[in-house]
Amino acid sequence: MINFKALQHHFKFTNQQRLGIFLLLGIIVILQMIYFFVNFSIQEKTFSPEEEQWLSLQSEIDSLKVEKYNVVAKVYTFNPNFISDYKGYKLGMSVQEIDRLLAFRKENKYVNSAKEFQEITKISDSLLNVISPLFKFPDWIQNKKSFKTDRVEYVHKEYPKKEKIILSDINEASQEDLMKIFGIGEALSLRILKQKEILGGFISMEQMKDVWGLSPEVLFELNTHFKIVTVPNFKKIAVNDASLKELAQFPYFRYALAKQIITYRSMNGNFKNIEDLAKIKDFPVEKAKIISLYLEF
Repeated sequence: MINFKALQHHFKFTNQQRLGIFLLLGIIVILQMIYFFVNFSIQEKTFSPEEEQWLSLQSEIDSLKVEKYNVVAKVYTFNPNFISDYKGYKLGMSVQEIDRLLAFRKENKYVNSAKEFQEITKISDSLLNVISPLFKFPDWIQNKKSFKTDRVEYVHKEYPKKEKIILSDINEASQEDLMKIFGIGEALSLRILKQKEILGGFISMEQMKDVWGLSPEVLFELNTHFKIVTVPNFKKIAVNDASLKELAQFPYFRYALAKQIITYRSMNGNFKNIEDLAKIKDFPVEKAKIISLYLEF
């Protein structure tokens, strides 16, 4: 038979043991209530507008990295005598090589073969081997023997010499100096001075074309009376370190192009020169030489 008295001895507790049991039960009840009534789901983190902008930009960078190697560029044959700055950059030519070709063309001369193209531009043999298959010269060049030209003799005429105009420094010109030019009033003169202030100074008279409202006649008069005498001392933009905001404030970039520069930099690393920068879509290649003087690589 079971000895209940012996078992009863095991179920006797002291006051401290009873207190411990009640405390344990209380902790269990409290934990159960916390489990049922407290929401342990992870709340979605909220971002500031600036953080959302950068996250959006990063997602675009990631998607572009995936598609980078799937894009196949279409290439067409062309006459190398009419290569533009943009076309030259796309082909891999440097600024100096393109300048040599443009200087040759300004003399109203033409290259008639791939070999002559290399002699004028000084491009490397490896680059010539890549782009020369794309060259397309006119048919008459292949049949020079059957092509005849009529010589026209021009009579040289003597014209009276014009009075020599002393050119002034556009960076030192005041509003009164600018208003002496026919076609420039108070509004246009202030606009020119404002553009100079934004850029930190003009480095080329070509920048006059960027001032809105100046007609071709006024531009001609400006170039007749002004030139760049001293290069202004301004702080260059470190294009490899500049933020999106800093690049967007540069007059030649604006926000859309600045965003593409940040994206390209994130995917391909730092820019080494203006040729790397000109590979970006919508980059103003025709102004590359001027833009490069405002940048630091």
